[in-house]
Amino acid sequence: MKKILFLLITVLSMGFMKAQNTTDALRYASDETIGTARFNALSGAFGALGGDLSAIGINPAGSAVFIGNSATVSLAVLDKKTDASYFDLKTRSIDTDVDLNQAGLVFVFNNSKEESPWKKFTIGLNYNNTHNYDDEYFIQGTGRTSIGDFFLSQANGIPLNLLQLQNGESIADLYTFLGETEGVIAQNAFLGFQSFIIDPLDPSDSESSQYISNIGPGNFNQEYAKITKGYNGKYTINFATQYTNDFYFGLNLNSHIIDYQEYISFYESNNNPGGNVTQVQFDNNLSVLGSGFSAQVGAIAKLTNEFRVGLTYDTPTWYVISEETTQSIETSREENGNNLTEYINPRVLNVYEDYDYKAPGKITASAAYIFGKQALLSFDYSYKDYSAINFDSNSGSSVFSSLNETIENTFKGASTYRLGGEYRIDQVSLRGGLNYQESPYKDEVTVSDRKGFSLGLGYNSGNYNFDVAYSYAQQNRNTQLFSNGLTDQASLDTSYNNIVFTLGFNF
Repeated sequence: MKKILFLLITVLSMGFMKAQNTTDALRYASDETIGTARFNALSGAFGALGGDLSAIGINPAGSAVFIGNSATVSLAVLDKKTDASYFDLKTRSIDTDVDLNQAGLVFVFNNSKEESPWKKFTIGLNYNNTHNYDDEYFIQGTGRTSIGDFFLSQANGIPLNLLQLQNGESIADLYTFLGETEGVIAQNAFLGFQSFIIDPLDPSDSESSQYISNIGPGNFNQEYAKITKGYNGKYTINFATQYTNDFYFGLNLNSHIIDYQEYISFYESNNNPGGNVTQVQFDNNLSVLGSGFSAQVGAIAKLTNEFRVGLTYDTPTWYVISEETTQSIETSREENGNNLTEYINPRVLNVYEDYDYKAPGKITASAAYIFGKQALLSFDYSYKDYSAINFDSNSGSSVFSSLNETIENTFKGASTYRLGGEYRIDQVSLRGGLNYQESPYKDEVTVSDRKGFSLGLGYNSGNYNFDVAYSYAQQNRNTQLFSNGLTDQASLDTSYNNIVFTLGFNF
């Protein structure tokens, strides 16, 4: 169907929230192995090592391991391939992006008093892209449930007179009124009614709240496209110190930024008897901006010259999030031998009340063994309780109580294991790593465990270093097309190929 650009002529400020779900909850709580090329090459197993700008994000004590001032910048090429299976058809989608992974510097201040046990103090500034949201996938197949069932689930219980235009009232007027007074469910019902997908069971009763679908039962050719853009970035101010030759302590103060854009387009066609609506295209756009704060405290201890351990506590991240949405729908139907088209675009930007979101904290324990100046082996273990994710309204209402209960019943604590190693030959370093992240879902089916490996190569001249890394990860997930009514699931198998380039300087 023809795509028509939105012309936003009305801005609607709404107290009702968009219908958040567990997918939204997990989106801002999960993070990825993203950072410098050396960090990626060791699969992020840096909690007991330090000496890397991205390692500061794992353990803030790591900046005190630096011998001198240092700066790095990292660029990444991320390729995502998604194979989707929906009933009888399989499709493949590929998305490739170039992004700034990391940029930062650290200043080292050595203590001139040699007799003092406090050897140095460091200040670091770093940016890390903790989650790249750029992605797209396409689902296609012959479904058994229609989009009409989604609109029925939204409309049933809403009086007919709320969905009917009054004298002199426009589509935008009523859509705006429903958003202000009833919320997004009523807006969905209104779109379904005005586009003739649903009709009241008793058209003569303006108080009727039961509806029927004008789409006949049978099979449905369905296409679902989802495109996402954006990132979750973390800006860090780091403070660390070295005590004697064996202990390092650090603190991070983190500012988080969410910039997320989502476009979902659903298309359905049928030639089933028993109904007159033959085609539907339903488009939804979501824009999310958020800002947050977190802190980290960490320590590294040298138990021997070769063996060291690390421990880090990440506080929860507290966000304030704002959302905007737009919608449109287009339908084709047969009526009295004529093919009629309805295009409903309220041209209204729904601006929702800001809400609070808390991502769970994390504990990381690390160990590393240093084989002189030739090699190292490092291991990190971290634990995060995803059932502690929490939404809250700034107005103090209990609008999120049901969602928070669902989150608690859906998610669980999950562990992440990272193993990395490095072998040096003069100025050249060979690197590799493995990582395994447990599913945050109790059923372990909605989203599977994530597993991957990494490889890397580095050159260090003393004054500068150049590193490159390749990492691969794979994860399966099942996704519903809609939260209600049309709840058929597609199976997605996604592989992540990431190439990172880092240039570093010592000054």
